This record gives sequence, structure tokens and C-alpha cells, in this order.
Amino acid sequence: MTVRFLTREYRPGLLSGIVTRLTRRWMTTTNKTTVMSFGDGSHGALGLPMSQTGLGFDAYEPTPVLALPPDVSTIAAGHYHSLAVTSQGHVWAWGRNNEAQLGRDPLSPRETWNEPQKVEGLSQVKVQAAFASGVISTAIGDDGSLWVWGKSKRGQLGQLGLGKDITEAVLPSRVEALIGQDIIKVSLGWGHALALTKDGKLFGWGYYADGRLGKIGELFETSPLDSVAFKLKLSGENSGSMTEAAEELVLEAIEKEKNMPIVWEPTLIEEVADVEVVDMACGLDHSLVLDRDGTLLSEGSNVYGQLGRVKQDLGLLPVDMSFIPVNIASGLGHSLAICKGTSSDVGVDGLSVVTWGWNQSYQLGRKGPESIPLVVEEFSGETPVSLSGGRVHSVAVTAKNEIWTWGCGRNGRLGLGSSADEVEPMLVECLEGSQVLQAVAGFDHNLILIAE
Repeated sequence: MTVRFLTREYRPGLLSGIVTRLTRRWMTTTNKTTVMSFGDGSHGALGLPMSQTGLGFDAYEPTPVLALPPDVSTIAAGHYHSLAVTSQGHVWAWGRNNEAQLGRDPLSPRETWNEPQKVEGLSQVKVQAAFASGVISTAIGDDGSLWVWGKSKRGQLGQLGLGKDITEAVLPSRVEALIGQDIIKVSLGWGHALALTKDGKLFGWGYYADGRLGKIGELFETSPLDSVAFKLKLSGENSGSMTEAAEELVLEAIEKEKNMPIVWEPTLIEEVADVEVVDMACGLDHSLVLDRDGTLLSEGSNVYGQLGRVKQDLGLLPVDMSFIPVNIASGLGHSLAICKGTSSDVGVDGLSVVTWGWNQSYQLGRKGPESIPLVVEEFSGETPVSLSGGRVHSVAVTAKNEIWTWGCGRNGRLGLGSSADEVEPMLVECLEGSQVLQAVAGFDHNLILIAE
């Protein structure tokens, strides 16, 4: 098997060797690949054939998505839909399509949503990578261009980045505000988005309350749609009456938010304009930004402790940690990082997994104060290569090309063959011997890319 990783060109510095190995712009492979999925299938995001009972088919172990081409080079998971990019530069999509995030007619029969189909409207560009949120899908062309499609809703207005009051793009549309920028990564929260350029510049757009996009030339505003109202609604683990009560709180907050603070087009994040950003990640309503010197910054809501800092001021401020982060990720309300310089240095480069934030279903994989970044001790002995966070679960890929999962096991989202929660990282044993190239988590489902 020949796998080629194309990485950014980094200047010599503190994190050069580690970040170059961990941060991948995109991946190509000369051999066949297989995409596998597991977890909640209620929206068709698994891409598996419908059962006799309809779309609500869950997969408790990784299962091949047979309808995809054999040359998928990279994958992405939105909240309830999935994307795959082939070596030919085509994007395939499946799952929820209420907001046209599949790049096909939103009136297409719901029973076809689980069927992977090629996204039309991208013939003028060879796609290298894709990223997604709840209502938006994005694709990055080989020329660094950014393309978006989907339909924004209240709370997610402006996430397309196509201009003032543009809230819908059924077919892929180019983000003109970023023409001339070489985009290499996009991360999308519930209503905000970040884009990283090859030369380390960071752009943000969308819903900017709670300082989740930094200053963006505007005064900070606190959102009346506070994350506390989402705790029950989005956890997916509560009784019907409690969920109804949470939904009422959300509706009340939305009603108060008639004039939402929106940045309609990508705008340079001023606080990091003078440094080189090497990675970033968006949670539901918070953001993480890593610069080349190893400083990790956080911004947005801190109701779960997901900012990892004692200082509660709004804005882009340093996370309270003595470790050196080299790669970051985020779940709905928790944060994850691969770090060097921990007391549990093991494996190649002495890398460990560090987590903080919401831990209702053990998605941190450790004990201890939730708002303080701490090492996942049970992962010692393994060398993490990449991390991904779901609603209330977490996923890691190691240097051995293995996949580990922990947190909430409902709907089989841990791929361990049961619905049991796991308080610490567990090896997905059914994939032992497989070459796992990539693993990504949606809210309640997961995708894995395996080399044959």
C-alpha cells in the first residue's frame, strides 16, 4: 500500500516536526479504500441500505458503505450527514437533507437520503477536502477556493459566508470573499465558521455572540440563546418531559434574538492576524485556535468549561495548560488536544491526549475537574495521531492505524457492538489488522476510512 500525505510547508520552529506529521492538508492513496460507518442511522448518515423499518437503522460495529467509489481519499461528518471526497476530486454526500446540505434537491424522497450520491455543481474545480456542520457542507478546491451549500436557519444565519441575507445555496457556490486566499481547512460550529489559509491566516463568519469569532470589528455580545438551554435538548439522553422543557427555553431565547449578531462574509480574525495559526476547531458555540508557537487560545461559551480557562472574559484568550498542543479537535461541548510535554509522555514524540469540558457521558475519557485540561491517563502506551469529537463521544486514531472510542455508547456510536457507555478509551477490536487512515465523528455517527 502506498499512502501519501500532503502537508503544509512549515518554517523551522518549536512544533515543526510534530505538526507537519499530524496536520494533513489532504490525503491521496494509490490503493483502494473503503469507508465504514457506525452509530445512529436515523437520518441516513450511515449510508447503509434501509432496513424494513426505514431510516432508523443503527450500526453497532463499523459497516462498509458499499455504494461509494473505491478511491475515497478523505471523509467528513456533519451533525447528521456525511461527505466523502474521491481521488478524482468528486464529492459524495448522504444523510439529512432538510436544508439541502447534500447538494441535491431538498424535495428528493426522504427514503433516498441514505444513498450516497455525487454532489453536482463542482465540475469547475477538483475538490481536495470537505467539511460539514448541521446545515452546511463545504468543499475546498485544489486552487484553495472554498465552496458552500445548504440552507441556514435561525441561529445559523450567515454560516454560508456568501453575503448579507444570503441564507440558501442548493448547489455549491464559491465564497467570493475568500478569492485569493489558499484555504486548507474549515471548521463549523452550530452557527459560526472558521477558515484557515496555507500561510496561517484565520477568517471567521456567521453568528458571533459570546465572542466565539473574536472581535471581528464588533463589540462583544452575550447570546440570550445560552448554551445552558441546550444541555437537555442536545444531550439526547433525557426523558421526554425534560426535553420538552429545554425546547421551550430555546424557543423563548430565540424569540429574544430578533436582531442576531451576524458577520455575513469571512473576515480576518484580528487577534491572531500577526501570528501563524496552524490548527483550529469549532464546537457547538466555542472555538479553539492553535498558533505556531504552541499557544492554544479559546473563545465563545464556557458553560461546560470547554474553554479550559479560569478567566471568563469574552474573547480569544490562552487556555490554562502547561502542555504543548500540536493538534486540536472539539465535540459539541468538550475539547480535545494531542499534546507534548505532559507528565505521561509516551510513544513517538511523547504525545498524549488531553481533554476538558462537558463530561456528562464520559466523553472526556478521564476523571478529575472537567474545566481543567488533563491527560487521559488510560490512553498511555498509545501514540495519538488524530482526534474527533461527537455530541457526547470521542474518537482517536493512533500511529498503529487503530481506532479508539469512548463516551456515550447509545445507538452503537462507539462501534464496540453494544450501547454501553465507556468511561475510558476502548480499542475497536473488530478493526484490528485494518489500516485506519482517518476517523471522523458527527453528532451521533462516525465514519472511518480504511486502506485495502
